[in-house]
Amino acid sequence: MSCCVRARSEKQKEQCLVEIKEAADALFSTEDYQEITLTTIANKLGWSRCKLYNYVTTKEDIFLEIIADKRDAYMTNLLSAYPLGCTYSHEVLAEVWANILNCHRDYLKYCAILSTIIETNVSIERLAAFKKSYYTLADQLNSVLAENLHISNEKAEQLFLAIYHYAVGTNSGCQNHPLIKEAMSLIGKEKTDIPFCETMKDFILMCLNWYTK
Repeated sequence: MSCCVRARSEKQKEQCLVEIKEAADALFSTEDYQEITLTTIANKLGWSRCKLYNYVTTKEDIFLEIIADKRDAYMTNLLSAYPLGCTYSHEVLAEVWANILNCHRDYLKYCAILSTIIETNVSIERLAAFKKSYYTLADQLNSVLAENLHISNEKAEQLFLAIYHYAVGTNSGCQNHPLIKEAMSLIGKEKTDIPFCETMKDFILMCLNWYTK
């Protein structure tokens, strides 16, 4: 059978896409993004590039789907931990939220390249679908935040985005890339270790106090 024959059913196609995402995700855990290509992904799967092209056109297609999965897991986790009507104190909510972020740091790693690399290298149709699914969950989450914290939806959105962007930046600062470590050594400096969970808890608490005052 030709390597270019598509999966025979939607179920088979879905399984192939799962395998593709798992392979790309595994590569991203050990390799720099620019080192990952469709060829390395195909090799990881034991496939030909021809077979891989049946399901994706660019590696950004794959990574956008991976991010969507990880984003949904993070936001659903947050909604489950902080449902409508929850009366956590700011201190408790900050701790819960920080711990959830800590459990989803792989998602934050992807977010560091989302807007500048991945979103700008996919089709408009794929990007629109990605954005639509984001706002479906984000609107729900912001409504819960607004109701529980007694703030406007606009402030709830600002709160959520402030925490998101700080988490992405903080997580990036926690990465110990050997090139950065070597550069710091050349100038006689040591890279400061950032306690992610503690740092995020303090920042979230500050944001909660600010947006609800």
